[in-house]
Amino acid sequence: MEESVESFGDINLTLSMLNMEDNISKEDIYGHLTSVIQNSDILDDAIVQRLIYYASKDMRDNNILRETRMLAGEVLVSLAAHDFNSVMYEVQSNFRILELPDEFIVLALAELATSYVSQSIPFMMMTLLTMQTMLRLADEERMKAVFCLALEKFSKAIYKYVNHWRDFPYPRLDANRLSDKIFMLFRYIMEKWAPITSSVQTLAIIKAHGPTVSLLLHREDLCEYALDQVPWLLNQYKDKEIDFHITQSLKQILTAVVLYDTALPKDLRKTIFINLLNQVCRLPEPPVKENELEASSCFLILAHSNPADLVEFFNEQMRSNNETTRMGILTLLRSAINAEEPKLRDHITSIERTVKVVMSDLNIKVRNSTLLLIQTMCEKCYIEAREGWPLIDYIFSQFAMSNKNLEKPMKPNSLKDEKGEKSVREISLEVLKTLDPLVIGMPQVLWPRILTFVVPAEYTGTLDYLFNIIRSLIMAEERKKNDAKESTALVISTGAVKLPSPQQLLARLLVISILASLGKLRGAGAIGLLKILPEIIHPKLVDLWKTRFPELLQSLEGKNTSIILWETMLLQLLKESLWKIGDVAWTIQLSQDFNEQMDSYSNISLEKKFLWKALGTTLASCQDKNFVSSQIKEFLIAPNQLGDQRQGITSILGYCAESHLDTVLKVLKTFQDREKFFMNRCKGLFSGKKSLTKTDVMVIYGAVALHAPKVQLLTRLDQDIVSQVLFLYGQCSQVLGMSVMSKDMDLQMSFTRSITEIGIAVLDAEDQGFKFSYKEVLLGYMLDFIRDEPLDSLASPVRWKALIAIRYLSKLNPQLSLNDHLNILEENIRRLLPLPPLEKLKDEGETDKDKEHINFLYERSMDALGRLLRTMMWDNVKAEDCQEMFNLLRMWLVSQKDWERERAFQITAKVLTNDIEAPENFKIGSLLGLLAPHSCDTLPTIRQAAASSTIGLFCIKGTHPEVERLQDLQEGLQCDDVQVQIKISSKIAKIVSKLIPTEEILMFLEETLDGLESLNPTCTHACGIWMITVLKEQGAALEEQLLEILSMIYHHMPVLRQKEESFQFMLEAISQIASFHMDAVVANLLQKPLPFDRDTKTLWKALAENTASSGKLLRALTDKLENELEDDLAGVEAIAVACAMYEVVSTGTPVTNLYPEVFTLLLKLVSCTLGQKMSTATWSRRRRVLQQGEQQQTADPCRLSTATLKCVQAQAMKEGLAKESDEGDNLWALLSSPSTHHVGVCALARSMAVWQYGLILDIMEQLFSSLTSSSENYRITGTAFFSELMKEPILWKHGNLREVLILMDQSAWDSNATLRQMAIRGLGNTASGAPHKVKKHKQIILESIIRGLYHLARTEVVCESLKALKKILELLTDRDVSFYFKEIVLQTRTFFEDEQDDVRLTAIFLFENLASLTGRRWKIFFAEEIKKSMISFLLHLWDPNPKIGAACCDVLIICIPFLGLQELYGVLDHLLDGQDLPRARDFYRQFCVKLARKNQEILWILHTHSFTFFSSNWEMIRSAAVKLTDAIVLNLTNRYMQLLDKEQLTTRLQALRQDPCISVQRAAEAALQTLLRKCKETSILL
Repeated sequence: MEESVESFGDINLTLSMLNMEDNISKEDIYGHLTSVIQNSDILDDAIVQRLIYYASKDMRDNNILRETRMLAGEVLVSLAAHDFNSVMYEVQSNFRILELPDEFIVLALAELATSYVSQSIPFMMMTLLTMQTMLRLADEERMKAVFCLALEKFSKAIYKYVNHWRDFPYPRLDANRLSDKIFMLFRYIMEKWAPITSSVQTLAIIKAHGPTVSLLLHREDLCEYALDQVPWLLNQYKDKEIDFHITQSLKQILTAVVLYDTALPKDLRKTIFINLLNQVCRLPEPPVKENELEASSCFLILAHSNPADLVEFFNEQMRSNNETTRMGILTLLRSAINAEEPKLRDHITSIERTVKVVMSDLNIKVRNSTLLLIQTMCEKCYIEAREGWPLIDYIFSQFAMSNKNLEKPMKPNSLKDEKGEKSVREISLEVLKTLDPLVIGMPQVLWPRILTFVVPAEYTGTLDYLFNIIRSLIMAEERKKNDAKESTALVISTGAVKLPSPQQLLARLLVISILASLGKLRGAGAIGLLKILPEIIHPKLVDLWKTRFPELLQSLEGKNTSIILWETMLLQLLKESLWKIGDVAWTIQLSQDFNEQMDSYSNISLEKKFLWKALGTTLASCQDKNFVSSQIKEFLIAPNQLGDQRQGITSILGYCAESHLDTVLKVLKTFQDREKFFMNRCKGLFSGKKSLTKTDVMVIYGAVALHAPKVQLLTRLDQDIVSQVLFLYGQCSQVLGMSVMSKDMDLQMSFTRSITEIGIAVLDAEDQGFKFSYKEVLLGYMLDFIRDEPLDSLASPVRWKALIAIRYLSKLNPQLSLNDHLNILEENIRRLLPLPPLEKLKDEGETDKDKEHINFLYERSMDALGRLLRTMMWDNVKAEDCQEMFNLLRMWLVSQKDWERERAFQITAKVLTNDIEAPENFKIGSLLGLLAPHSCDTLPTIRQAAASSTIGLFCIKGTHPEVERLQDLQEGLQCDDVQVQIKISSKIAKIVSKLIPTEEILMFLEETLDGLESLNPTCTHACGIWMITVLKEQGAALEEQLLEILSMIYHHMPVLRQKEESFQFMLEAISQIASFHMDAVVANLLQKPLPFDRDTKTLWKALAENTASSGKLLRALTDKLENELEDDLAGVEAIAVACAMYEVVSTGTPVTNLYPEVFTLLLKLVSCTLGQKMSTATWSRRRRVLQQGEQQQTADPCRLSTATLKCVQAQAMKEGLAKESDEGDNLWALLSSPSTHHVGVCALARSMAVWQYGLILDIMEQLFSSLTSSSENYRITGTAFFSELMKEPILWKHGNLREVLILMDQSAWDSNATLRQMAIRGLGNTASGAPHKVKKHKQIILESIIRGLYHLARTEVVCESLKALKKILELLTDRDVSFYFKEIVLQTRTFFEDEQDDVRLTAIFLFENLASLTGRRWKIFFAEEIKKSMISFLLHLWDPNPKIGAACCDVLIICIPFLGLQELYGVLDHLLDGQDLPRARDFYRQFCVKLARKNQEILWILHTHSFTFFSSNWEMIRSAAVKLTDAIVLNLTNRYMQLLDKEQLTTRLQALRQDPCISVQRAAEAALQTLLRKCKETSILL
């Protein structure tokens, strides 16, 4: 299968596959072929013919699957695009007369007729003739359905040809002949098959019915027959599964009727109307959407062909009172109108009447449909003046009805009904929104009756669009007037409609205009209407409003229009307008209209509140005082008419008092006197009649004071207002005749409000000479209110209102003292900031509204406290007092509770921002340090407030940093990413830090250090960043404050050490200060007691780790140490510098630039402190708890100095300036010990990197003075160091060591043995470093060195002299040393038996070297000395030190020629060639045998010198001496045997037999036996 599909690309291979018997494969092949043929423009003719053959064959093969046959038919039809005639021929050849064809042949013909109409028409007659002979042969339902389908397709093709024959490419054919055949086929089907068919066959006939009847209608002779077949089609409306096809066929027939202008019989027409309407309004099931759309399309066709009949039919059906029918007809009418059928426009009046039929229908769906139809009629100009107004009125009435039903339902509404009413309301508004009042005929319909909807309250919701409609009408009329054309469209003629009066319009529009400040469309529309209605309101207002309105409207252009400002401007416009009108009666009527519209708004609405103020303003403008007095009395007696009686009466009387203060106060006093016997504060709650309470009257007095003319107010304030308020409050606070603290929140709020407004009024009077006598009393009341509020809830606004009252009262004269201010502020802060978190406060609310209210109270209370603190602080002229007041917030700004910090910072932001004028000497440093770090606090609100406060501080000082940039940065603090917060805070710090006054830096730093101790981690980080940033910017100017700053930092160190991050910031601060004032910081730190404590060490390290200043630091310490060691004496200060230097270098501070100086100074310090103990007085007295077993350390300055030098050397090695010492870590122990110091110095010198000779030369220059220092230790140190450097040729080449050589010579004669040793070593090393200098200075060198050989008390001096001589002599000739040769040889021999291995070894080496320097003069002498020395060489072959044995062997080989004993080479060679040393006895016997043969004298000399070795300290030498004696005795001749002191020898050997060493005992025993045997042989008696 897969292989077959992959081969489809080759069409020839595909053709070959069609012969296969696999039907499944053929299905895939034909599917693929269809795609290939349709996408190919050209196919080879042969391929086309083969494809036609195979497709036709398979299409007719009953043995193949039906799906495959169908695909084969599709391929065959597709091939017609390439060769239509061949395909048609193939199909026609299988479509024969009187033979029932295969169904797929019929289907192929039908599809060809559809896809290739032009090519098929010429074959159509033949096809129809043949098909006519086949119908009677069809018995199966399937074949009948196929013939019906073919009839449908053929009819459509012929219909297309009939109507578009001109578009066909061949001469016109006789279409009547074709339609005749179609008619005969159709008639046969309708007569024979239609009556008895199944549902499947019926559907096929229905589909063919429409195209066939449509074709027959073009023939007048067949038209009647065709229309007679329509009822059959309509009768098939039974099953909604086939209704769509029926309607589709009907639509085709109606289209043909219109096309051929065929008249439908009336009965048939009505039947069609009814059936189509049933399709749209099907009951009980809703219609199928497709069918409904087709039916609607049919109605549109009928609206074109029979509009009058259709409208009449609709009118008739509308009266049926059927909901579905009405909705259907309304929808159909709307569609017809939208289609803009020209013939339908002639029946507008009939349509309007049809709509009016359903206007009384209360069904929601009908109402919605009616509104939508009216909307369409308005849009399409289907409203005319005579009948159109009821439709407009219907829109408003439906809005009012839906509102009424939603507000006061006549019966319990279900959710469905409620949604329905809302939909009616929304559609009503949508209709008004889209209503164009200027379309043809609409102005005559609307004007002036549209004005009747402005004033009534029930139409308030429509005002948004109503105002636009009215404005459009009026502005259109204005344009016509400007064009100087007479206008008759807008004529104020009431007719049967009662229009609103000018006062009513003004009252309504002015009140609605207040909403413009909220950006509401209704408010903007109202103010816009007012602008263009001055003539209708009053002619005198035209000029006034023309000048005032531009200014008025300009205030609305901003994004946020102030409601108070807008309200003030509207009231001012009202005042000026009433003054301009100057008509008392007009003003009185306006006030009455305001009063009448009182019920049009809710008590809590902005409109109602403004209405009260407008009414009060109108009364204030009224010149009839009697009327004003009567109105006030009426409101006082019956305040319930105002809605909210307290707010209403307060606003009205307050604004009225602006012009009628005396009248208002008089009426109020009269009212109080009249009601005082029975009026109480609870009466309104318990009596049937609602009246004012004492609490209400208190509020009225406050409002009256607030609005009263300021000139009149102060004279009447105390007696007529404040005293009355206190009197009323006192009465309300009495229980059983006694005054108590009232818990009545309403009373407290009213009293507070009244006092606040009185305070504002007095302030506005701006009379500095006025002393408010009740100030202290009223402040006391307010504070009591606040104290009485609970600390765990915020359900009452008393706290908020009392704070506002206190703020205004505090401004009044007489002024409060500082303590009074502090007490008031502290009391208020303590009662507000400790409240629980806002969310917890809100949890007390039971509903969402309660929670919102608590949130509102919280925000207002915090705002009030901030304003109070701001007022009290900045009204003060003393900076110290301001600081004192601000300090009240300090503990809250650093509170551990987020919500308390948040509140404190919000208050702080209010205090420090918005153009503050602070006293001139107000200090911001401390506040900046306190506030700025919180720009990285946990809450975004705190961060924002901290940033705002920081910016505000600089604005207070008059230095305005880059405010816009800072504010942009501040916005970024909303981000919760800590890294982003830190970055932004750092940027802010960089901008503002340079603006901090220098004298305030100390206070800033102190505050930030406190913050590092106590703040949370992120704030601590910010704190550190701010501190460092400020020090970077202003560190250079802090010289005078430096000691104080350092002292302050040291003070904080113990605490900050507990917080790692804070401690690091503090260290960085020290480093930053040091970068500007390194010497001062170093001097200050060096004053710390020794040994440095952990904090001091950390400070040194921190300074060193600052890469910017580490070099300066080391330089400063180096200079300091140099000064301290100037006299070659080391004091405590020098030790302190060394300790500091240790901490600095241990951090990895580079020493390259200062290495020579640092090294020599530290070496000098080590030398100067060698063996010293620091006095207890100079050592730190800090106590430290010792661990168990730990001993108190003694103060060892040299150890401290050595540790520093070690540290410097380690760093130098890292930098390639030195190398590892051959002594390893033992170097430093050597260096710090007085006994080995010189050894350590030499090792240290050897660790110098010779390749860095430039540095070493600098060190030598620095250290040269040590050679002549008054300090013996320092001379030793210098001499030892130079002694090692003397062997470096490169230093001789580049350095001046001649002077060193001279000084070395002088030191070689010093009384100090160590100094002499080092000097001699240096002289000896000259041989390595400057061989060419040796001869030149041989005299001083040799004399100094030889003198060292006589220093027998100090072996190390002798050894050093021997080594030096060895090196020197290697460079000299026999003539050079001739004068000193004998002395050298004699002195050298004395050390062959020295107890020190090094001395023995060096002496033997030197003796070996002397052999080459004998010359002629000293050859004999040297030979004699060899004879004397040979015994030592022979015996020390078995020295405990193998090196000495090897050296003795070498020296024997060198010296034997001097004695003429070359024969002994063989024995010595055997000694050297062996892997192991031969037995001493054997060697000595062989040696003596050959020696005896050559020179008995030398053998005898060996014997004579051997006795001294019998008492050697080394047992191996004693043993060797005995064995040598044994060999000598064995080889002595008789002559020498006679000379042998046998007795002495025997005695000595006998003694050695008792030697502790067994080897010696055995050797002695053997020697005795040899002696006895030899004596016997020579016959000599022992």
